[in-house]
Amino acid sequence: MPRLALGAGALALAVAAGLAGCAAAGAGTGTNSSPAVSAPTDAAPATITVFAAASLTDAFDELARQYEHAHPNVDVVLNSGGSAALAQQVVEGAPADVFASAAEGPMQTLVDAGLATDPAVFATNTLQLAVPAGNRAGVTGLADLARAELRIALCDESVPCGAASAKLLAQARVTASPDTLESDVRAVLTKVSLGEVDAALVYRTDVLAAGDAVEGIDVPGAASVVNRYPIAALDGAPDAAAGFVAFVTGPAGRAVLAEAGFGAP
Repeated sequence: MPRLALGAGALALAVAAGLAGCAAAGAGTGTNSSPAVSAPTDAAPATITVFAAASLTDAFDELARQYEHAHPNVDVVLNSGGSAALAQQVVEGAPADVFASAAEGPMQTLVDAGLATDPAVFATNTLQLAVPAGNRAGVTGLADLARAELRIALCDESVPCGAASAKLLAQARVTASPDTLESDVRAVLTKVSLGEVDAALVYRTDVLAAGDAVEGIDVPGAASVVNRYPIAALDGAPDAAAGFVAFVTGPAGRAVLAEAGFGAP
């Protein structure tokens, strides 16, 4: 829903919040704590559109469900994809109220454009080798990504998982031989899950999300290549957007993210 269409609802929400003596908590500037969410349940209906990195898909589905349960008049609409592409869409005018990125670069794009203020880092993630169940190609480490006979998938370097993969491979002095470069990490994960490739680099959280279809292999040096995930309510968004950010960065959000395999900020 375009942001302008939410203006009346956002105003009613603010008025109701004032009468109730409380307001949705905003996202803080720190990375380690956030205020508890406090929003009236009798406020006017609102819809917030959340643009989130592909690797956050499952966790944010659950977070949206929990937030809507606690705030029945708020609908959360999720749009997942590559962080860089999502940021560009917002800059070009796509209607978004919250942006959650898999790295700080795409968020900085919105800050520089005057569309976001004081983003908060709410999670971290690292990479893992992913192979189809059974590991038929006998992949054991990063060096296998250079084997020409194997089918390899990587994220394109323009997106956070691709940039992190390039850094990890450079540290290991491995020149990968990818057969496909994908626009987001979930596209890479799908190719592994379907057995279309023999190995790939994805986030640890994606390996967990794939369940029995994928096996994860830890690689040396992965812990030194950490993606930091920032989130912000975009300028001009309804109050419910700040409430959702506070929920994600608060204790309930941390619990969901930890269950999905994300590290603490």
